[in-house]
Amino acid sequence: MGKGPATVKTIASTMSVILVSSLMSIIKIQNKGAKLGTMSPMDQVLWRTYLLEASLMGFTLFLGFMIDRVHHYLTKLIGLRSSIGSSKEEVERLQKDKMQLKEKEEKASKEIKLLKEQISTLSENLNKLKLENEEKEKQIETAEAHVASLQKQSADLLLEYDRLLEDNQNLQAQGLGYKG
Repeated sequence: MGKGPATVKTIASTMSVILVSSLMSIIKIQNKGAKLGTMSPMDQVLWRTYLLEASLMGFTLFLGFMIDRVHHYLTKLIGLRSSIGSSKEEVERLQKDKMQLKEKEEKASKEIKLLKEQISTLSENLNKLKLENEEKEKQIETAEAHVASLQKQSADLLLEYDRLLEDNQNLQAQGLGYKG
């Protein structure tokens, strides 16, 4: 974080240079001893010192690299765990939403069934009312026809009555004409 990675890289570079320098010194001492056939005690001490220094530098660089990788992976792990926590919360929220939607769907399906039943009963009632209406219309037509026939009979009877009245008056006039 911040200036830390730059500092670590600088230190690692410096230690790498020192390691390479120590390795070069070890190789020089070995080559010198190989030319002479044996190493002097001073060269042996220097060789061991450089070897110890190189192994220490290598081990330190290796540990530094391992610590950096562990830090990197731990940071990723913490990020993943937090995202898993939020993902778990999201999954729980989605499951709750799913349950609520199922409940709403069940309620809606029940309401749809009730509405379909109501529609079927209303359709049956409508058909019954249509049939009743047709029957009433037929009754009205027959009643109107009956009224029309009664009106015609009434008109015929009135005409017959008027004719009979006239006949009656004629007969009474004739009857008075015979009496007088």
